[in-house]
Amino acid sequence: MRDYQAYLIDLDGTMYKGKSPIPEAANFIEELKKRQIPFRFVTNNSSRTPEVTVGKLKKFDIDAEVHQVMTASLATARYLKEQQNHVRAFVIGEVGLTQALENEGIEIVEDDPDYVVVGIDRNNSYRKLRDACVLVQNGAGFVATNPDIKVPTEKGLVPGNGAFIQLIENVTGKRPEVVGKPTGLMLQVALEELGVEAKDAIMVGDNYLTDIKAGINAGMDTLHVQTGVTTKDELAGYGTQPTYTVETLSEWFH
Repeated sequence: MRDYQAYLIDLDGTMYKGKSPIPEAANFIEELKKRQIPFRFVTNNSSRTPEVTVGKLKKFDIDAEVHQVMTASLATARYLKEQQNHVRAFVIGEVGLTQALENEGIEIVEDDPDYVVVGIDRNNSYRKLRDACVLVQNGAGFVATNPDIKVPTEKGLVPGNGAFIQLIENVTGKRPEVVGKPTGLMLQVALEELGVEAKDAIMVGDNYLTDIKAGINAGMDTLHVQTGVTTKDELAGYGTQPTYTVETLSEWFH
């Protein structure tokens, strides 16, 4: 175990599972604070604002501040803002996404958008998906906050944003530009905020296909924890392995 200058940490499956705590998570964060190691929570969850995320963490006795939360929605809004001066977007998503886009001056529209932006929407409908497919076919750019096919909850795995992204992709034949994990773009934004280079930081997460691959794509060391999506047996089937894997985060600081 190296002395890393910063930690980037996933939430769902790493800090908690749905509405249930992961017992070792709070002590892990306290240890980082005690050692004065800076960190950011980096989450593909696009539905919640950073403020709501902080509130959820505090329910699990994890002390966090708003500036320590980087969501796929925030990273997506920054990505779109960089593309052109004024962006019009047709959006499938919840308040975490719409608020992040509006805060960056992006106009949310129903017709003639520059981009179709898709995040998780638990009130999704056939009409929204139909309109997204038509708009993408008519030339709008296709941007996804994150590609998670499934999300761990206290009841089991449930459909994630990637399940809906694949539906649109199957209909239109067009692949989205993905901003969240595993592309590494969101991690780079977080590292820039921290002022730390990728080689000096570590990505912590439970999902190999998003968290671990994002760390690898960003040029970071990675720590896989077996409390969420990817089991130890499943991990063995992947080519590029994480730098470390632990059963729980209680094994890390020893």
